[in-house]
Amino acid sequence: MVMGLRRPAVRRQPLPGTDPGEESAGAARIGNRALALWLLLLTTVVVVLDALTGDDLPVIPLLVVLPALASVFCTVRQTLCVAAWVTLVVVGSRIPQTGAFWDVAFLIGFTAIASALGVAACAARIRHATEMARLRSAAVALQRQILRPLPIVTRQVRAEGLYEPIEEDRFVGGDIYEVVESPYGTRVIIGDVQGKGLQAIGAGFAALGAFREAAIRESSLASVADVVEDAVARHNAFSAETGDTERFVTALLLSYDGDERVQAVNCGHLPPRLLHGGTASAVPLHRTSVPLGMADLSGEARAAEWFAFPEHASILLFTDGVTEARDGAGAFYPLDERLEAWARREPRQLLEALQADLEAFSGGVRRDDVAVLVLCRVQDDGGGSAGRREAVGEAPGATEAVAAQEQA
Repeated sequence: MVMGLRRPAVRRQPLPGTDPGEESAGAARIGNRALALWLLLLTTVVVVLDALTGDDLPVIPLLVVLPALASVFCTVRQTLCVAAWVTLVVVGSRIPQTGAFWDVAFLIGFTAIASALGVAACAARIRHATEMARLRSAAVALQRQILRPLPIVTRQVRAEGLYEPIEEDRFVGGDIYEVVESPYGTRVIIGDVQGKGLQAIGAGFAALGAFREAAIRESSLASVADVVEDAVARHNAFSAETGDTERFVTALLLSYDGDERVQAVNCGHLPPRLLHGGTASAVPLHRTSVPLGMADLSGEARAAEWFAFPEHASILLFTDGVTEARDGAGAFYPLDERLEAWARREPRQLLEALQADLEAFSGGVRRDDVAVLVLCRVQDDGGGSAGRREAVGEAPGATEAVAAQEQA
């Protein structure tokens, strides 16, 4: 029907510095023509019913509902027009009526107050939606500074991933990840910061910033872990001075330089899963150390160990938001059982299946952030640096660093 259609409007470019979400927050959800037609139709129905029922059952007060409905779907200007229209209709229908003066005055006053409240509610809704749009825009900018979008491709690996903060209005949670290409190969970290909120985000940002620098500078993966440990310890010292709670970070650090093995430093994190040949198995890591930020409680130095990374295999890294997801009966999510059925799938298909299955298993009720990475080796098809640049998405022009690496 024509009544439900909006007249095409000229799309205006947003003003410089204006977030598109802010404009959409205050935009009308119904066109002026459709609004006028529906308003006229509903008013006619109510006026006719009021005339039929007479003074015994006045129906005209029902019109005060229209400004309230308009406040949900319309702009402030549209809601103001609806309120003015309803007030005029009520006043015009009551004045000719014979009856007690105070009854008529009360009805007119009630209509005016209800209409004003509808306009105020519309203005409050738009103001709140605009503020939320600004917060979301700031959160997106914060997320881009903390967590890079996936997938991430280096010369050695391709990292697909899944990231879901527990709170819908937050774009960044307590889980962290990063993939860095360094002179010593690809370095990867996945971690879980203790607790929630801005303090957890601050500790995660401190760990990520230190990892990004150390991954390129330090030749030893254990040294990278020590640098991140120091960064978390400094953040905790600052937090203690300001009265905030100290945090620790469980993390798993990996380093892969293109051969058949991966180096790992486990800082109290869940061990990875190796998907190869249609099977999924937990990688046994025997040198698990304390979480980052708790080195003072242990006299042992962090040490790296190695595990096999065969060709065409994948490594699954995850946080405890996956394994500690529960169903309605309180049972934990059986990750290893599920992985057996998905072991032959491509990384993106595996992540989609895991995401859907977690949602179904927990009934949509999540208790912790979820971060998952799937690492696959970048295959060298014999094209040399050109083939690797194509996998990474580089331009055909070779840089001096790539040429030096090729000669090596």
